[in-house]
Amino acid sequence: MTYCVGLKIDSGLVFMSDTRTNAGVDNVSTFSKMHRWSKPDERVLVLLSAGNLATTQAVISLLDERTKAPKERAPSVMKTSSMYQTAKLVGDALKEVIHDAAPAGQNADAFGASFILGGQIRGTEPRLFLVYPEGNFIEAGPDTHFFQIGETKYGKPILVRSHDPKMSFEETVKLLLVSFDSTLRSNLSVGLPLDLLYYPRDSYRIGFEKRIRQDDGYFRTVTEGWSNALKSAFKSLPDFKP
Repeated sequence: MTYCVGLKIDSGLVFMSDTRTNAGVDNVSTFSKMHRWSKPDERVLVLLSAGNLATTQAVISLLDERTKAPKERAPSVMKTSSMYQTAKLVGDALKEVIHDAAPAGQNADAFGASFILGGQIRGTEPRLFLVYPEGNFIEAGPDTHFFQIGETKYGKPILVRSHDPKMSFEETVKLLLVSFDSTLRSNLSVGLPLDLLYYPRDSYRIGFEKRIRQDDGYFRTVTEGWSNALKSAFKSLPDFKP
């Protein structure tokens, strides 16, 4: 399992993902679920992945290979004219990989994966897409400013209640860390470290990138402060009177 979030704010796009793929008493594996392609002053593309690890890695490898292959081999995410066309390319690659992995008679659901794609190409607006296992996709809009994939239910309430597009990057990181802390505490299959990336709109460059580990001072401050705040808020509520 995994947990990834892509979120739009007025100043740009913020992405966060965990890195755990397997969990058990003696079996924990770590893989980055955040992938990026960029060409300074032209485009920045960020792709978050969740689902079958073999499928997600195959899709990423396929997209990456096509950025380096001769032009005649296949369309490249570094050559698309819009984020819509890029999302379509990701969806097509996903369908291709699942089709090849699940021949006729096999259950394709076992090979399923989903992606969050965000970024900006010069001459267009920053955009954010959710790509489904079937290869189709939807875009974030005025009523939906963020997408989640993987283990979404524990971290969603704080995003729904507190997210505001006018938030600064710093406030958004604080919000995402609370969302991830709720998920980490509730599901062992989501784990540290966390990958964080910020893309400032119209910059066409990655603005900030960091891997947040267990010993990160700010992460510990947020998680401990949130726990104490919840306890305090609970105690302040009136007791039930039968």
